[in-house]
Amino acid sequence: MADTDGLVINGRFATQTLSGVQRFAGEMTRAVARIWTEPSTLPHLLAPRGRLANSAGFGLPVEQAGRLTGQLWEQIELPRFAGRRILISLGNTAPLFARRQLVVLHDAAVFAQPYGYSWKFRLWYRFLQKSLCRTDARLVTVSEFSRRELARYLGVSVSRISVIPEGGEHIRQTPPDPSVLMQYDLSRRPFVLAVGNLAPHKNLRSLSALAATLHERGIPLVISGGANPSVFGAEAVLPQPALYVGRVTDGQLHALYQAASCFVFPSLYEGFGLPAVEAMACGCPVVAAAIPSLQEVCADAAVYADPDEPEAIRARVLQVLDDSQLSERLRENGYRRADFYTWDKAAQALLALTHSGSR
Repeated sequence: MADTDGLVINGRFATQTLSGVQRFAGEMTRAVARIWTEPSTLPHLLAPRGRLANSAGFGLPVEQAGRLTGQLWEQIELPRFAGRRILISLGNTAPLFARRQLVVLHDAAVFAQPYGYSWKFRLWYRFLQKSLCRTDARLVTVSEFSRRELARYLGVSVSRISVIPEGGEHIRQTPPDPSVLMQYDLSRRPFVLAVGNLAPHKNLRSLSALAATLHERGIPLVISGGANPSVFGAEAVLPQPALYVGRVTDGQLHALYQAASCFVFPSLYEGFGLPAVEAMACGCPVVAAAIPSLQEVCADAAVYADPDEPEAIRARVLQVLDDSQLSERLRENGYRRADFYTWDKAAQALLALTHSGSR
């Protein structure tokens, strides 16, 4: 089978802990399965042997092959089992010696925000991504901002990199689970929500002034997310007082977005900014960092603040909390903006690139 033409998706992401990149890969894979019109030629998910995060293959047939795991499996065994098929890698990494492939690089954070990653992670990603530019791989990213950034840091023309959107409807399609609201006594009081990991460029430390003012008002700042110490080298200084709920399920996250009075997203650097789209899809007013990627994605569906100015972030969030007309306008604009981003649309754009041939 590995020596026949067709499409195969790199399933290494299915063995990894869920984060933004794995979310993108999983939802894109589901969308490809959903929109594919010829069952006899359905792409396969090619993954290492062992337990997958989703045993159903995200809607695609699963091939588990090889004896290795992690980067070794991806670099050594994956290209052999992919054979002549077009290999689609959705999560920033890909084998250097695949015959025909398309690779999604989400952002240039390891170049632009190096202090947020361990030295081993930076060294490998920089080497790998620059090396991929010297192959015939078709390069893809998720925003015009990331396209410009990757072209700059990788030393390639912007014409070498294509752009496809992300989606956000997955969060709305998951029934809300109010257990997290009841567990933390959030059902009957206003709160402000932030979602992010401990990477310094997520900039959670900038929320300290906001947290203090909200505490005086009896309004909790709720923070959801996790951290991977093997990736993030520096430990962020986290705002206090705040209510940390850790990693939550999609249903619980839906309930948090739906119940929150405001979603605040203070990142210094994003390739796309999926949490902002999720919040908009759930009708939560958004205060976002005034950075190019978030302004590109959110447009008029958010109000913006300088992420380097904690007082500006605090003022913007309080403005949303205190101005019901502004809050309602952001909700309405958010619903419309979120409808623009769907995984089916993203998958159609992805498949169109495979049909146009690899570079």
